[in-house]
Amino acid sequence: MKFGIMFSNAGSLAYPRNMIDLVQTAEQLGFESIWTVEHVVVPVGYKARYPYSESGRMPAPDDVPIADPFVFLAYAAALTKTLRLGTGILILPQRHPAYVAKEAATLDVLSGGRAILGVGIGWMRDEFDALGIPFEERVARTEEAIRAIRTLWKPHPEPFAGRFFRWGPVESNPKPVQQPGVPIVIGGHVEAAARRAARLGDGFFPARGDMERLPQLLAALRDECQRIGRRPEEIEITTGVPRPTLDDAKRYEDMGVARITILPPGFDRETIRKGLETFANTIMAKL
Repeated sequence: MKFGIMFSNAGSLAYPRNMIDLVQTAEQLGFESIWTVEHVVVPVGYKARYPYSESGRMPAPDDVPIADPFVFLAYAAALTKTLRLGTGILILPQRHPAYVAKEAATLDVLSGGRAILGVGIGWMRDEFDALGIPFEERVARTEEAIRAIRTLWKPHPEPFAGRFFRWGPVESNPKPVQQPGVPIVIGGHVEAAARRAARLGDGFFPARGDMERLPQLLAALRDECQRIGRRPEEIEITTGVPRPTLDDAKRYEDMGVARITILPPGFDRETIRKGLETFANTIMAKL
């Protein structure tokens, strides 16, 4: 079982002092990865319902700092040597795939092959409206963008033609250190996301590790793999569990989960160190 830290770029962790404490302590204690969240803007008083809480609101105020994922992770790359650097998740339909391909490849080169590109379709209609991107097109844009990104990571230029993106043979360099490209992890907590991961992903990341719901999602993933002739074992499963117990971790491992991401234990050096040390000693050391 691998362990990562989610929401690593939010709140006071968006600023250097606390961020440095988090990433360097995590690496020292044997955590495998950190994962960023993304909202380029948060419309004040947004009306969309946040899908990961009963209240329908994000667990932070509208003005919470959220650092840009790629800039944040590039900084983290310079501060660490082994920690993997994941976007968890990037709202892909809000971005042009040519920029994402370049940014992810650059991060992979600068980090020596430690990048993970986690992507999702997004949930906040208000944000899409503010950016002028049709919310109803987000699934189609996401799936097309994934295909487009992978063409740009190929060794030789080739054209791409889709509904939203189209270009002739183009050069996009540098290429990722990891080949055939940076692993693409599909985020989401519904069966459609699980099936998308089966078709297009190297991994699947249901951010909420619901013990009741997760087996259904994994069943949908396996079903889609069978339909398209793919081995489910090729898809790495990550999930988010804010405060897992040892028992929880073992149950997730039995389900086939390869990586659990937890919440940061705090926002100052002492709390971060104490919280991560406790977790490493009581959970990580026993698996």
